[in-house]
Amino acid sequence: MLSRRTLLKHLSAMPLVGGFFGEAASIAPTSMAPVLAPRNLVKELGIRTFINAAGTYTAMTGSLMDDDVVNAILASSKEFMMLDDVQTKVGEKIAALTHAESAVVTAGCFSAMTLGLAGVLTGMDQKKVEQLPHLEGTDIKSEVIVQKGHNVGYSHALTNTGCKIVFIETVDELEKAINPKTAMLWFLNIQSDKGKIMHQQWVELGKKHNIPTMIDIAADVPPVENLWKFNDMGFDLVCVSGGKAMRGPQSAGLLMGKKAYIDAARLSMPPRGSTIGRGMKVNKEEILGMYVALEKFIARDQDKDWKMLEERAAHIASAAKRVQGVSVETFAPELGNHTPTLRISWDPAKVNLTAKAVQEGLRNGSPSIEIVSDGKTIGMTTWMLKPGEEKIVAARLKEELAKGSV
Repeated sequence: MLSRRTLLKHLSAMPLVGGFFGEAASIAPTSMAPVLAPRNLVKELGIRTFINAAGTYTAMTGSLMDDDVVNAILASSKEFMMLDDVQTKVGEKIAALTHAESAVVTAGCFSAMTLGLAGVLTGMDQKKVEQLPHLEGTDIKSEVIVQKGHNVGYSHALTNTGCKIVFIETVDELEKAINPKTAMLWFLNIQSDKGKIMHQQWVELGKKHNIPTMIDIAADVPPVENLWKFNDMGFDLVCVSGGKAMRGPQSAGLLMGKKAYIDAARLSMPPRGSTIGRGMKVNKEEILGMYVALEKFIARDQDKDWKMLEERAAHIASAAKRVQGVSVETFAPELGNHTPTLRISWDPAKVNLTAKAVQEGLRNGSPSIEIVSDGKTIGMTTWMLKPGEEKIVAARLKEELAKGSV
């Protein structure tokens, strides 16, 4: 029998593309197991559930998967497959849908960033793959250029490779920062209005200096066109979350882009060991579920969905404004979480409540409802509501606000 160590070495040497699919082996049970009633683990463990009027936050477990996605997960859980083969076949379909040369399902957008940069650093050199994140004393490039306005915590995904970030503001500063150690130019779409260099120019600068470019669009669908817009624009790598608007598995994401970089990134992914990405495992169920979620999202009637979300928002806004002194602003953020959004405020002389009190009142009520707050106002979206829940949210919100009526 092969030892785990020997098996890992064999898997590391396997080609990324191969015909591993065959007839599934099945083992018949020796006896019929008794059919047990399904367990309600949520109730059994005392886990609080809530109506999600806040959005696709990881802390709130993102979004809810559609039945077709869940069915794909359940069906694939009954068969053995070679993980690389699943990634290859699914990746080909995803790439075609998103106008990319290649694609792979990752353990979220953060993972896509780490793995994508790893592919840029190592190419197909297995020795370099095993050296990451220890770059000192090697010939591996070690710097990523980022605009200061794009500096958020998620850039830690890049330093996981051992690289350091070099911050710049202007084109002139970028040109001066480029040196033989420069590995990549990274762009954060949701902060694009905070930087001085915009998307197309960023791509052109990368091409001018023969340096690959990556863009993080984690929460930036809808609009659905963003799934191919940045591939078409010329970014070498595009990273996106799968468990938000697309309603894929919460722990899944997509890395799309140039085939050479995707192939190299996969050398740092499971099933291979001795890599920085070994812990970023994505199982076959998540890969196939993510593919189904992407297909469904692209095929949806986006205009019809938008109208439905606006109607839900209008219903909630109308109820809130029935409380004297309450004002409601309805808008859609241009960058990230682009969906009808409500910002609710009130005249303290007419509604004697803090934003925190309203938020906690909704959270602790029945049913529990989650919203967001900046400390002065409260905010909510309707895209994670189940059909009819907008009526519950509207009634409960009006009830909580009315408690403070003076």
